[in-house]
Amino acid sequence: MTGKVFNGRYTADLDGQETVVFLIGMRFNHWWRADKWATVVTAMPRMLRHLEARDAGLLNWRMWFGRTILVAQYWRSVQELHTFATSSSAPHATAWREFNRRIGADGTVGIWHETYLVGPGRAEAVYDNMPPFGLAKATHHVPIGPGRQTAKARLAHGTDET
Repeated sequence: MTGKVFNGRYTADLDGQETVVFLIGMRFNHWWRADKWATVVTAMPRMLRHLEARDAGLLNWRMWFGRTILVAQYWRSVQELHTFATSSSAPHATAWREFNRRIGADGTVGIWHETYLVGPGRAEAVYDNMPPFGLAKATHHVPIGPGRQTAKARLAHGTDET
């Protein structure tokens, strides 16, 4: 479902808070081995449904499909991300055990993740003629006004330079 397009230029306002950007995904190394990758493909929607039903720290997410599936997630804190990832009652633990049992290092499916801490003065974003998206959808979607016209100015926003 697409959101309302906001004409003009917008940015993400982190409101002085650090935010976690977590990129996670999988790669079909042997696409014909559905017996291997099907469990990996279905694990992420299960985890996202679990997180959406609770206030576990997940602010927003978006998934893209291709040979490599990418899920961009935005979290309130690293602690909340780690709590979810290590909780024996959350679906991540079961999915990780199942991956190791069924696939492990056999090469049929690749999985990966990257974690970034972003905060005022360490992240900037621009969205032209877009619905709220990415970091702005997870934090605050605000018009670009005076003092935020350039990437340099947006990075300086919220630091001692402004």
